[in-house]
Amino acid sequence: MPDLMMVLVAVVAVLVVALLVVGILNIRGMKTLLKRAPSSGARSSVARERRALLLRRSRRVAAGADGTPLTDAVDDPLAHLDVDDLGEDHLEELTLLMAEQRVALDEREAALDQRDLRVSEREAELRDERQNIDHRLAALDHTAAAQTERENRLLRLESSQRAELERVARLTVADAKAEILSRAEHEARLEAVALSRNIEAEARRDGDTKARWIVVNAIQRLATIETTESVVSTVPLPSDEMKGRIIGREGRNIRAFEQITGVNVMVDDTPETVLLSCFDPVRRETARLTLIELVQDGRIHPARIEEVFERKKGTIADTCLRAAEDALAEVGISDLNPGLYPILGSLKYRTSYGQNVLKHLIESAHVAGLMAAELGLNIAVCKRAAFLHDLGKAQTHEVDGSHARVGADLARRYGEHPDIVHAIEAHHNEVEPRTAEAVLTQAADAISGGRPGARRESLEHYVQRLQRLEEIAKTHDGVDRVFAMQAGREIRVMVLPDKVDDLAAHAIAKDIAKQVEEELTYPGQIKVTVVRESRAVELAR
Repeated sequence: MPDLMMVLVAVVAVLVVALLVVGILNIRGMKTLLKRAPSSGARSSVARERRALLLRRSRRVAAGADGTPLTDAVDDPLAHLDVDDLGEDHLEELTLLMAEQRVALDEREAALDQRDLRVSEREAELRDERQNIDHRLAALDHTAAAQTERENRLLRLESSQRAELERVARLTVADAKAEILSRAEHEARLEAVALSRNIEAEARRDGDTKARWIVVNAIQRLATIETTESVVSTVPLPSDEMKGRIIGREGRNIRAFEQITGVNVMVDDTPETVLLSCFDPVRRETARLTLIELVQDGRIHPARIEEVFERKKGTIADTCLRAAEDALAEVGISDLNPGLYPILGSLKYRTSYGQNVLKHLIESAHVAGLMAAELGLNIAVCKRAAFLHDLGKAQTHEVDGSHARVGADLARRYGEHPDIVHAIEAHHNEVEPRTAEAVLTQAADAISGGRPGARRESLEHYVQRLQRLEEIAKTHDGVDRVFAMQAGREIRVMVLPDKVDDLAAHAIAKDIAKQVEEELTYPGQIKVTVVRESRAVELAR
């Protein structure tokens, strides 16, 4: 029973509390209605302040939801609301909005916490890597120090070993290097000579045969007259009485003849012959024709001599033009500048070592054309260069310079191609040949001038050349005796076998040949033979 009473008392108490709560709620509802009424100024002011406070809190919450302040109506969802516009519905909306924004803030805080966690993990990883790098650097420093110590120890050992070797061998490092280099240089020279000899032998096997065939074929195919000319012309007379008429009274005619023509007249005991001597072959030929006509006419006096000489000068000029035209037609050149015709034709009366220069040019052109055809070069260019290579010999001593340079200047002045000018200028190696045509011009000139019977030289010059050949060979170490043989076409050199070995003998032969090429001028080629002979002699008693 007491328990039941306690239950009943509790139920009654609950009911009383419920009634009190209902009454309180009704009273609050009435107060709300009173607050909304516009008649009460104080209540309306309190409600207005309350709504304003709620609106500010909502805006602060909205601004903090994404961490950025709201500054305008576009970003602020509550910016369009005024404090007076807020009612109960608006308060509920604001409450829901604040709840949503708080949820967003919680999610952002969780994301930031997760990011901070990842950053902390990355920092830990970087810290571990930095420690590993520090450990590796320390290990490398230790290894480098050990390597430096090892190198220093090796240098000390090498220095002590070098000092010990110098003490034992009694030879410094510099002396040892010099001896080794000297020995290596000697061995290298011997190997170079051996290699050079092998290369030359191989080149001769292939190239010498072909070159010999080309040159021999060109010479065999060339048909020319072997003749020599001198600087003295002879004029035949019908009788010895004509010599007196040439001399004239008290030598008047002969003096007038020599003064007008510039030629020396030699009247001696040679029957029915008068000699004309002059350095200029054109003047000499003009004087010869003048004297022949005077002898045939029989009237010989100073006025007649001058008249005939002027007429024969025109005849010689015409003859030079015809000679140039005939020569150009023979070699097949048709586009030569007409200004070169008189110069080229005057070479008909000039000789070089007894060889007619114009015939030499024609012969050289044919040889160059034959060799150019075999070598596959431009035949017209090679023939033109060889034909014009001695053009400078037409000029007298009044023009300074060698005939090669004078001829090159003439060809350049009259519009010849630069390759032709270069071949003319280089045919005596006054400039280095740069084209195949220039080299072929040199070969054609040497073939034409070096063939038997083409040229002659004085005995004095011949003897001087032989003596110079022997002197060149004797200047080399180890040479015992020297013999110039075959009219200067071969040098035979005897060397001492105890001073010159086989390889050194080949080197001496090459040096002598090179020195001869640089110092002497000669037609054809000169063979250098070095003989090294070892003899062992013993007597049996």
